[in-house]
Amino acid sequence: MNFTAKELRALALPLLACLLLLGAGAALIAWTRQEQRAQARERLLRIAEEEKEVKEKLEVYLRLRALGILGDEQRLEWADAMTRIRTQRELPDLRYRVERQRLISSVAAKPANVDFYASAMKVDLALLHEGDLLNFLADLRESGNAYYSIKHCSIARTGLAPAVAGLAPRLRADCEIDLITIIDRAAKT
Repeated sequence: MNFTAKELRALALPLLACLLLLGAGAALIAWTRQEQRAQARERLLRIAEEEKEVKEKLEVYLRLRALGILGDEQRLEWADAMTRIRTQRELPDLRYRVERQRLISSVAAKPANVDFYASAMKVDLALLHEGDLLNFLADLRESGNAYYSIKHCSIARTGLAPAVAGLAPRLRADCEIDLITIIDRAAKT
């Protein structure tokens, strides 16, 4: 097919418009793809952030679970820990009493509420020296089964004269310690 010069001049404007429209269409497609890539990149960044946050929270959760802090209080384990510490440290006189559990805080969280409970434990302990108290508290904390929050400890001299044949405790410690456990209401159901 051969075009005359007059026909080519008449087609020049529509061809130019066609080329401009094709260029504009290609630019629009490229811009749309770029926008889609930017949105996808933004979603990936958000997902990566959320994944990092979930991993951090999971690590905390697993540490709390390993320590026995999550879930119902573990009174039998507490009693076993006290007996074990008394035996291992050869403490001459260790008496304790654990009071009823009480709610200390309730925190609204996603996806459920988390409740913090405390059971006050009163400890009366005979000591040969101050280090016995520090060792007892360290052993108690290492035993797990709760978070041990020491409210107060006081040490007083017993006033007893040292035994002639051996060592006798000359100090007494009186401590109040909160045994804190965490209950996740979503995990209970």
